[in-house]
Amino acid sequence: MAKAARRSGSKVLAAVHESVTDLYEIGLVDKATMRHFDELCLTPVAAMSPEEIRALREREQVSQPVFARYLNVRKEAVSKWERGEKRPDGPSLKLLALVKAKGLQSIA
Repeated sequence: MAKAARRSGSKVLAAVHESVTDLYEIGLVDKATMRHFDELCLTPVAAMSPEEIRALREREQVSQPVFARYLNVRKEAVSKWERGEKRPDGPSLKLLALVKAKGLQSIA
């Protein structure tokens, strides 16, 4: 669970999370509190504009169909995101955030 805190980029949050995890393991912190700390350590996912999505795909030098395959969505979804007709959400938005932060190979 401390891995999630480390991925968030905050050394302080990682240290706090590790301490709370240790307290949970010895029974001094309850499950609800542990869940709260786990949630705090998740990487936030912000909405992406059509321009950001297109720029991300172009940065990765892939076509819409190839980008769609990496994201496990239809090519039409990527096209609609880039035109602003629809917005990615849920798992698709999380995958886009990972690609933005770490590159397309991070989800390959």
